Amino acid sequence: MLKDIFTKLQTLNTMFTAEELNKLEPFIKKEIIIKKDSKYELNSKYKVGTVKVHKKSATLIDLVNEHKNIPLDFEHLQGAFDGDFVLAKRVFNPRSKIKAKVIKIFDGKKIDLLVFIKDNKYYTIKENILLHNKNKVNAREGEVLLVDSKTYEVSKILGHIDDASIDEKISLFLYKEDFRLDKKIEVNAKMDDTKQRVDLTHLAFCTIDPNSAKDHDDAIYFDWINAHLYVAIADVSYFVKEGSTLDVEAFKKSTSAYLPGKVLPMLPNELSEEMCSLKEGVERYSFVFKIHLDLEKFEVKKSELFEAVIKSQRKFSYGRIDRVLDEKLDTYTNEEKKIFDYLVPLYEVTKNFRAKRLKKGYDFRSTEFRLKLDNKKEIQSIEVEKSTASHQLVEECMLLANIEASKKVNSVGIFRIHEEPPFKAISKLVDDVNSLGIKVKLQNDVHDTIIHIQEKAKHTTMAEEVDDLIIHAQTQAKYSSKNLGHFGLGFKSYSHFTSPIRRYSDLVLHRILKSRKTPNNIDEICDHISVQERKIDQMVWDYEDRKYARWALKNLGLEVKVQIVDLERGIAITNGQIPGAKINLDNYKGQVLFSKQKVIIKSSDIVSKQIVGSLKY
Repeated sequence: MLKDIFTKLQTLNTMFTAEELNKLEPFIKKEIIIKKDSKYELNSKYKVGTVKVHKKSATLIDLVNEHKNIPLDFEHLQGAFDGDFVLAKRVFNPRSKIKAKVIKIFDGKKIDLLVFIKDNKYYTIKENILLHNKNKVNAREGEVLLVDSKTYEVSKILGHIDDASIDEKISLFLYKEDFRLDKKIEVNAKMDDTKQRVDLTHLAFCTIDPNSAKDHDDAIYFDWINAHLYVAIADVSYFVKEGSTLDVEAFKKSTSAYLPGKVLPMLPNELSEEMCSLKEGVERYSFVFKIHLDLEKFEVKKSELFEAVIKSQRKFSYGRIDRVLDEKLDTYTNEEKKIFDYLVPLYEVTKNFRAKRLKKGYDFRSTEFRLKLDNKKEIQSIEVEKSTASHQLVEECMLLANIEASKKVNSVGIFRIHEEPPFKAISKLVDDVNSLGIKVKLQNDVHDTIIHIQEKAKHTTMAEEVDDLIIHAQTQAKYSSKNLGHFGLGFKSYSHFTSPIRRYSDLVLHRILKSRKTPNNIDEICDHISVQERKIDQMVWDYEDRKYARWALKNLGLEVKVQIVDLERGIAITNGQIPGAKINLDNYKGQVLFSKQKVIIKSSDIVSKQIVGSLKY
């Protein structure tokens, strides 16, 4: 009720009931509310609003006008936390903007806060806020706890910050994904389809995945004589019915989370690793595209989509297929030889499709770091993974299936969209590239500008770094009920069809293609899964950064090779034996972007994930 009353005050509404005036009386007595000419208004010294806590700051959100939001220092929260409705008093600082100090919490929702013990006090892990706890702290230094946000009573002891196994719990809780650790849903899945499926068990399908993969979404087969490409995708929608408990849980997660050495799947293991997974030598239900290729124009003539049964003949790793494509054949069986006999010509076909695609889309040189952990959950080694021939073969096959799927959707469906970056971003990109000594300029349009930049960078030693700048200039890809095209890939229409085990978007698309009906809440679905996708990425980065911080703490004084990646904040990234760690430089003096330097690791904090180092001059 108080929120409604103060909203009226903010809008200068003078119509108050007797009950509302009675609620206002204490504030009138303290001159927090002033009566002028029979009208009531909030004293300008005070503010009411909702607290919004960010990672390193807090804001008092105005009830009516977002332009009147005021910053809050953490030490001025007085026990208030995210979402609390509060009364604050303005604090004027002549050297900065007006701020405010919370003096009363009207309405605060009770939540669990993730804290750790430092100097016998509670500090929140996310923001490092000191909680003004008046009760005795019954916990050891460095312990990680969940405490009641209002009483500060301990809800649960999660572990100790020195134990690396705590990292997973911290990251999951910070990003509100800790429900993934709850009791799993019971699954009773059977292949009991009563309708006739197309029998493709005679075709020599294969899967190509990372060595450690247990969930096999996709399998391929190429009839190179007739130029028919088969892309078989796990038929998840058969086992996960819309509106079921499994479906609700999958929607909530929206995607599988891939942590180093561990997968937190979108679906229970009984489905993701068993019944839905296109395992070697086992019959599995699948949703299959039969794509008729024109090998002269390198176009798709037509495609057929049907529910089928397949039996994958072999499970291959990317590395094994790379050796095959590089004509470094090791020992193989007759069955494997049959598969290699179509994979080699298929690779040549996909190379031509790729070359044609890149006339409109882009080829970015990307490097991914795969953290390998030991039995203590600490970094053992890091693999640098780059896109190879086998990756590109599989990628082109999946792109063809995704494009064909998008063509079969109604005007309102579920699309993967990527809008063209704004002129401002491209203009800054040109400036950034020029600052590296690579002379470039704006061209006729965004596409031509990016291609021009890549061509110029190709003749330098900084092609990969320039690609990073181009990627950062792009808009964020997302899901939409309307087809707005995919700028980065150069496609007029694009959807995600090929990974329903690990992406909810693909599961929804399968249902649409089968039923020819679009869910009524499709916009809500698109918004939710787009937000979830970004959040899960951030959660994984949080987890990995904490692993790097643990490594750094054990290697204080170590000299490491780095590359400057952020000029404004003075941040470098390690390369060499342990690549990918972010180092905050304490003696940064404007070194050139992407310049290679040597740094001494000085300190590391596991809670904040901050590693500090000094440039070696």
